[in-house]
Amino acid sequence: MYCAGLGLSVLGSFEDHDGFDGVMLGRPDAPYHFEFSVCRAHPVAPCPTAEDLIVLYVPNGDEWDQACGAMRTAGFRQVLSFNPYWEVCGRTFEDPDRYRVVLERAKWEPDALPG
Repeated sequence: MYCAGLGLSVLGSFEDHDGFDGVMLGRPDAPYHFEFSVCRAHPVAPCPTAEDLIVLYVPNGDEWDQACGAMRTAGFRQVLSFNPYWEVCGRTFEDPDRYRVVLERAKWEPDALPG
């Protein structure tokens, strides 16, 4: 779902490493990845809040439209953001466990942050 929705690839995975299974998703040329893991002995029920967000900035309008479409096609549900800020230039998507991804139609500007 995350691969199809965000255009990510499986970079690696592991099984039964000290009782954990996991997968790393990302882009081979990016300096980051997402790691999803599960404990075989002690399963944990998902417990996200409306403010547990992954926020990705997509400044190009056509790419942003395509990314939003890919999220819906992959099975993410578009939802209203708890924080109205993300509704101004972004869209919020929720996975079946209710974890959220925001696609912000803007360029990341760290110098524009308060403080």
